[in-house]
Amino acid sequence: MPSQDISRPSFTSHGIAAFVTGTDTEIGKTFIASALLARARMRGLTTQGLKPVASDCFENHDGLVNVDALSLQAQCTPPVDYEAINPWRFAPAIAPHIAARQAGVALEVSVIEAHIRRQMATASRDLTLVEGAGGWRVPLNDEEDFSDLAIQLELPVILVVGLRLGCINHARLTLEAIERDGLEVAGYVINHLEADIEVSEDNMATLSRTLRAPCLGVVPWMHDDLSDCRHAAERAASYLQLPCGLESRSEHVSED
Repeated sequence: MPSQDISRPSFTSHGIAAFVTGTDTEIGKTFIASALLARARMRGLTTQGLKPVASDCFENHDGLVNVDALSLQAQCTPPVDYEAINPWRFAPAIAPHIAARQAGVALEVSVIEAHIRRQMATASRDLTLVEGAGGWRVPLNDEEDFSDLAIQLELPVILVVGLRLGCINHARLTLEAIERDGLEVAGYVINHLEADIEVSEDNMATLSRTLRAPCLGVVPWMHDDLSDCRHAAERAASYLQLPCGLESRSEHVSED
């Protein structure tokens, strides 16, 4: 893990923001985003996590909600209303652009961008993380991808690498795509997806050698903790460092 941040920080008028993407779907993107927010929160910083579009939602007393968005909401301090975190939500566990089409809803980058900018302007936080869905090129509609949202927001990107067979190729291609799109990579996090992964140390060494970005941490397998999202995120936070210069800033805040 690097001793200092080498990426260009993204300072909004109200703090620092970054876009969280992954090498694939189901690689722990929300888990890592929640853990980064937990680290910031526990070190005295204000936080908010936004997942503007989500499928695979379920009904509760507040209406249609998403597990990932609830996990991010649990790490927001001061608290953030669910609607602000996840305004576009769909029940089917399918790609968001297909779920939206089935629901007769148009997902547009400009509209989603405007919501995120309003939220960052009205809720002043030290750290805001905006989570996409799936990987970098997951579509929002027939013409736009989630990557276009990150580009329009001009946010540095945090890449979550799920440690499994094929992750080296996926991580390198994703990082190359992010850089080709003109965005900075604030760092990457390696997340263990299984208790025992063959040649995991070799895979991590290769990632360290080939990814031109700071490693923000390596999170071990935490299967026993995953039933309690808040506890798991707080435990994982100890394996991470904050992006964009916030680590040293949070140390200063926590000492006050």
